[in-house]
Amino acid sequence: MNSAEKNSVFSIAGIYGLRMLGLFLILPVFALYAEGLEGVTPTLIGLALGIYGFTMAMLQIPFGWLSDRIGRKPVIAAGLLIFAVGSVVAAMADTIWMVIIGRALQGSGAIAAAMMALLADLTREEVRTKAMATVGITIGMSFTVALIAGPLLSSWIGVDGIFWLTAVLALLSIAVLFKLVPDPEKLSTHRDVEAVPGEFGRILRNGQLLRLDVGIFILHGIIMSLFVALPFVLRDHLSIEAHDHPWVYLPVLLVAVGFMVPLIIMAEKKGKMKQVFLLSIGLIALACLMLALWHDSMISVIAALLLFFIAYNVLEATLPSLISRMAPIDAKGTAMGVYSTSQFFGAFIGGAVGGWCYGQFDVQGIFFSTALFALLWLFVAMGMQMPVMRSSVMAHVESDVDADTLESNILALAGVFEAKVVPEENTVFLRVDKKVYDADALNALLNPASQAAEG
Repeated sequence: MNSAEKNSVFSIAGIYGLRMLGLFLILPVFALYAEGLEGVTPTLIGLALGIYGFTMAMLQIPFGWLSDRIGRKPVIAAGLLIFAVGSVVAAMADTIWMVIIGRALQGSGAIAAAMMALLADLTREEVRTKAMATVGITIGMSFTVALIAGPLLSSWIGVDGIFWLTAVLALLSIAVLFKLVPDPEKLSTHRDVEAVPGEFGRILRNGQLLRLDVGIFILHGIIMSLFVALPFVLRDHLSIEAHDHPWVYLPVLLVAVGFMVPLIIMAEKKGKMKQVFLLSIGLIALACLMLALWHDSMISVIAALLLFFIAYNVLEATLPSLISRMAPIDAKGTAMGVYSTSQFFGAFIGGAVGGWCYGQFDVQGIFFSTALFALLWLFVAMGMQMPVMRSSVMAHVESDVDADTLESNILALAGVFEAKVVPEENTVFLRVDKKVYDADALNALLNPASQAAEG
């Protein structure tokens, strides 16, 4: 990436990360805080945790389309402002229903699709995958930081203070958006990151993609349900005060990352993706079952959390990669849009169902139900066909090319297995074997005039 692209990517990743941090910070502390709110019930605690997922799922793709019409920055700024308003509503709330309204407003600032479109506007095709990976890493770091910082901040400024802090961060993000993120020269549709209306039918008929959508739905449903129960387990069953909860999560998360890396290498480099994928789902089920049976034992809870977060980190890293590899090369943005919507709906359902289970069956109800859903996911995933490990490549083409002829010529190149030329977006999408693929040969095919001049 050149300096302008690096500035754009890191600024956008920072905005995205701060926003997700604001959503995640309350996860490890809200259930305990909510006990003091008027009108609280276990079901409403879960609903308050997960309701942001419903509004985000409903609005993220429409906001992305709106940004194609009126511009990226106005939509993103409006979304951040809505998020800030929701944070203020939640901060000032003294009833559980006002917190639910605030969290719903937070989710209504659904800027994910618009942010990815802006990122695509500001980066070249050949570096876009790296740019998106940077944003993905930032989101993962936000979740990890939130589990540690949430309880610490709660002990210093209270949960209402966390909501006020997230409102301030959202407003600062608007300043970063206009001060540090460049204005794109033009707005374009980018099939690699944006949902295209005409492609939904093709994506929703793809059984392999639907298995992954079910997976991310269940994974985020499980984790949202767990955070209805875990604060009570640590406080009431293990006698750990809320301000000490980070010292449970921190070592677990650090060790989990250490185990995650070799598993990812085994999956990606050693061709063991399906085995590692199924193992991780199995570990999720085992961890939930351990929590259901032995949540009064510190050793069992720590062991269960370690297994869970090893598996969770592996799955969070591999699921988007699998979506990218399984999706049609010219509809990856649509596939990711459906995937993200499934993820957010999973958070919503997981929070609501987790709260209901807690009210009816205490924490055991949550842990047994999450174990059951993990086993259901394992059954669904067993029939999944793993894609051949090939790399995605994009390149620039002129809008007046003969798409069919150029596609045929590209497919004749060594190492190219799929090609789709989209002249209206000035882009060619490819899947290649990097060991055989010759980028210079593709460049010669796409730029014959420059090659002739050099000759």
